[in-house]
Amino acid sequence: MPTDADVRNVDAWLFDLDGVLTDTARVHAAAWKTTFDEVLARRADGAGAFRPFDPVEDYERYVDGKPRYDGVRDFLTSRGITLAEGHRSDPPDRETVHGVGNRKNVLVLERLAGMVTVFPGSVALVKQLRGSGHPTAVVSASENCAAVLAAAHITDLFDVVVDGRVAREQHLQGKPAPDTFLYAASQLGVEPTRAAVVEDAPAGVSAGHAGGFALVVGVARRASTEALTRAGADLVVGDLGELLDAAPGA
Repeated sequence: MPTDADVRNVDAWLFDLDGVLTDTARVHAAAWKTTFDEVLARRADGAGAFRPFDPVEDYERYVDGKPRYDGVRDFLTSRGITLAEGHRSDPPDRETVHGVGNRKNVLVLERLAGMVTVFPGSVALVKQLRGSGHPTAVVSASENCAAVLAAAHITDLFDVVVDGRVAREQHLQGKPAPDTFLYAASQLGVEPTRAAVVEDAPAGVSAGHAGGFALVVGVARRASTEALTRAGADLVVGDLGELLDAAPGA
């Protein structure tokens, strides 16, 4: 179990966005449910075969923390459904992997308008770290990351932002692969062995663990402590405010 010294003995901190910094994971889960239930209902045989998307178990297992289109593929595959890939420009009513993903994004943008809130303990920790000279980054699969940071008024708290757009431009694999975290660390100029990753999704925790980061902190909001620990978290907290006394700058 990491000690206070372990928490203090890192040079940089890399944070996921949804569910770690902002209370937006629930918005994503609700948008996924509406989107997938529409697809599943169209494919039901009318004899009670419709089994809706579970916004807790299915969300955590198949889509949380992953790039949007990977989430579409992984969940639909779990239900034995294969769709044509389509194209990024597919309209949201087209039943392709990209069309379904774009439908979900439309719903997210509608629901996020005017309702982005932050977790106070998370913002307090980031400010404390920056006050003690520690660089910070946001590493998110979301292509709406910049808009969410701006709406939450926390853009200036981060030196580097690696989101879904950056991942696509740099040809980085999404979580649970460690690529986006490793890229963010390189942009900050620190080795993974001198940096901490903070995640609320098992896929993101697995990415931090696979990247060889010095400390992987799980935040148990939707996923359980057990699930985050199994994925490779060194430390699990219910809220990042719990780290204020142990973190640099305390």
